[in-house]
Amino acid sequence: MPNRELDELDRYIVYRLQQNARSTSAAEIAEDYGVSPSTVRNRIGRLESDGVIQGTHLDIDYELVGYQLFTIIFCTAPIPKREQLAREAMDVPGVVSVRELMTGEENLHVVAVGRDSDDLSRIGRDLSKLGLEIVEEELVHNEYSCPFYWFGQDTTSPGEEQASDSDPNGA
Repeated sequence: MPNRELDELDRYIVYRLQQNARSTSAAEIAEDYGVSPSTVRNRIGRLESDGVIQGTHLDIDYELVGYQLFTIIFCTAPIPKREQLAREAMDVPGVVSVRELMTGEENLHVVAVGRDSDDLSRIGRDLSKLGLEIVEEELVHNEYSCPFYWFGQDTTSPGEEQASDSDPNGA
């Protein structure tokens, strides 16, 4: 699949939506950027149809609703079956996400939630039945995320100075 180049407006839209897609309107983005709301809506539609934006995700406080065990289960899957097993793991009740790594041991990170240790034991058994080798399980205390920094910045590459109209010698 060829790379999709993002122009400055596309990057700004993605950055703003990463901050809070649920309550950020096209009209707000348009006003802040100085374009029409229809331009922003069209760009969002194109970003979605091109697969750049693949959905919006809620940040849920599982503990607040009775699921106090938030865990990452590190699994090893045979490389030829890794993608298939990752997709099958998503069907296990209690699993909320799976991260597929390209190489090595512990090449699937399964994030799951449960009310108690019985829930986590069942999830572990279900993952094992799929053919995953569970290497380690870690309870998560907190998780933090933020928008990707470079979408909110100018197009200058990291470590690269912006071009300036002034004489570098101070003249």
